[in-house]
Amino acid sequence: MPDWKDLLRANPLPWLLERDTEQPGVRYFALRDLLDMPENDGELQEARTAIMKVGPVPAILAGQAPGGYWVKPDDVYGPKYKSTLWQIIFLAQLGADGTDPRVRAGCMHVQEMTVGKHGGYCVLGRSAYFLHCMAGNLAAALIDLGLASDERVRRSLEWQARTIIGQDVAGPESRYNPERYYNSGTCGPMFACAANQKQPCAWGAVKAMLALGKFPKSDRTPAMNRAIAAGIDFLLGTDPAVADYPHPMAKKPSESWFKFGYPIGYVTDVLQVLEALALLGMAADPRLTNALKLVSDKQDGQGRWKLEYTYNGKTWTDIEEKGRSSKWVTLRALRALKAAYPG
Repeated sequence: MPDWKDLLRANPLPWLLERDTEQPGVRYFALRDLLDMPENDGELQEARTAIMKVGPVPAILAGQAPGGYWVKPDDVYGPKYKSTLWQIIFLAQLGADGTDPRVRAGCMHVQEMTVGKHGGYCVLGRSAYFLHCMAGNLAAALIDLGLASDERVRRSLEWQARTIIGQDVAGPESRYNPERYYNSGTCGPMFACAANQKQPCAWGAVKAMLALGKFPKSDRTPAMNRAIAAGIDFLLGTDPAVADYPHPMAKKPSESWFKFGYPIGYVTDVLQVLEALALLGMAADPRLTNALKLVSDKQDGQGRWKLEYTYNGKTWTDIEEKGRSSKWVTLRALRALKAAYPG
């Protein structure tokens, strides 16, 4: 098996390890995930501190209202991508410190506004609008921000797992059963979603597996473990490099699968499939060979990857420049390759 560094056309590590006032989180994650520095290392702690002082994280926090929300107190989902839900997702991906009072206030507010009566994270807290992409994204972010032990995180993941495997969840026709699917959101087992014409949504599956993969293994319930097994089977049921998952509203898979970006909202890409499956111990599965080659082939002569997908212009702050070499995408690619080919 090759060493991940042998797959690179040049060494991008010095570039990622620069002290960068624009994207300081890259240095922190590169030290932690590529060089395997322990959390108590002084250099790593210094890099973590920088994230809260310069770059996109303080720019996002500057838009926060005193009540811990962004834009509107009673609508954490909209407008995309400046409202509270998205800021918590982006802050986590950018490496924000979850113990910071501002970040923690945002986490508490978004949970207060999203928990449905079944316990799952829902748009506007309405149980009918439970979506795997939203719930998975939020749970993954909250875990990254240090809230894995929050009972609301566990309850949402338990509900999400039960909807995936269909455990004690009735069909949409069971109007008076409180534990049921709904026609307007998650409408059946195995990631069925009304937004995908009631067929399984692979984007939602990736987000659900990310969240379940980040949740402590020792705390996973039987339903969570069964959902993980089902999610792995679903994502590896087709070649992720082709991404020919159910796409009833188009003749071919979305081009977004093959455009790598950062940060990541409800849209996903092949790289995130690799990230999710790596968390679940599947990084070296031979069925991922083509996906890993797709990732490797996208690097340039400097061993760098471009930013191909962006929310710039829609967020509180821009992250790098579309079409140019991206530290964030390069970091993502290297983590995926390292997980699959640790050497």
